Parts: sequence; C-alpha cells; structure tokens
Amino acid sequence: MAENQENIESANAPAAEPVAAASRANRSSKVGTVASDKMTKTVVVRVDRLVRHPKYRRYVRRTSKFMAHDELGATVGDKVRIVETRPLSARKRWRVIEIVQKAAK
Repeated sequence: MAENQENIESANAPAAEPVAAASRANRSSKVGTVASDKMTKTVVVRVDRLVRHPKYRRYVRRTSKFMAHDELGATVGDKVRIVETRPLSARKRWRVIEIVQKAAK
C-alpha cells in the first residue's frame, strides 16, 4: 500500500524539464551546394540525391533546388546545411544554419 502511495505522489509531481522543447517536431535538414547568391539575404541551394531507377536498377542522380534565407553570407560553391522553417516568402521555406565548407577560390 505504501508503494502505491509513493507512485501516485511521484506521478502527480510537476516535471522538472520544460515540455515546450519536447513538443516541437524534428525539423527536416538537408546539405547542399549554393547555386546562386544574387538575391539579398537569399541563396538557392542545390541538393543532389541518388535514386534507384525502378526498371533498370541503376542509381540516377536527382537534383532539387531550394530557396533559403541566408544571414551567414554564403557564396556560390559553398556547401551549406539548411533547415525547414515557417514560410518566409512565396517560395522561401528554408533557412541556412551553417556553412559546412567554403568554396575553393
């Protein structure tokens, strides 16, 4: 009986860590190469991936281009990590969080 009482008290105790950090879902992130930096605070990031062809069973390279908000000042050729975020403009839903590798000059 005393063990049940301890379990009930510990279950009713407030959590020590905030719940807000745990409630957010994991945001998708991708690594790609900056293809264009002609816009102000925006870069176009090219992400390549290998997909197996359904009929020929060979790997085919597929490319996707994402517009990302850039506060770090990435230039063409830089390898960057982008993360999904709220809509920032009509086509911009990604944000640059780090420059993985600078382009060779």
